[in-house]
Amino acid sequence: MIFGAGKTPDQVVKIAAKILENDERVLVTRAPPEQAKALRKKFRNAVYHETARCAVIQERPLPKRPGNIAVICAGTSDLPVAEEAAITAEVMGNTVVRVHDVGVAGLHRLLPKLEIIQTANVLVVVAGMEGALPSVVAGLVRRPLIAVPTSIGYGASFGGLAALLGMLNSCGSGVSVVNIDAGFNAGYAASQINALAAGE
Repeated sequence: MIFGAGKTPDQVVKIAAKILENDERVLVTRAPPEQAKALRKKFRNAVYHETARCAVIQERPLPKRPGNIAVICAGTSDLPVAEEAAITAEVMGNTVVRVHDVGVAGLHRLLPKLEIIQTANVLVVVAGMEGALPSVVAGLVRRPLIAVPTSIGYGASFGGLAALLGMLNSCGSGVSVVNIDAGFNAGYAASQINALAAGE
């Protein structure tokens, strides 16, 4: 994995080339379009996921392990972080089910998706504002849940701090919390949990 933020396109291309000497895949997170352009120019199989701000280079995808990961997103504004988690989990060989726009402001949208959510081995729940969605979901399922606060919200959200504190104080059982906007961390951890569920 390469964290693209703060790096020049040339630096990212050189790091990716070095990794690919010993590995078949590279994930570049927080990659702006100019990095993606440079990667696509250098590597014919580079794919850029614009919403996730991720670039993926792989000779061939990993085979999908049994079970799936559900990435649940409160609102459209949270999608970049949710997609970063989803792409990370997919690159690591997981099937990802996406459930979008089911935040607590429209709780009726979550309930019809409950059956899909309950089939997952592990859940990644992404939300900004007050960060309530992970607590709600944790009360409805019996699965490990990774909560991801985002920096989306008005002034009193303090750039995601309100959501982070809300998630850390969740009364829902089985809720683990990653850093603000840390979609990669959540996707990676979810993949490890799913690998254990698959007996790896």
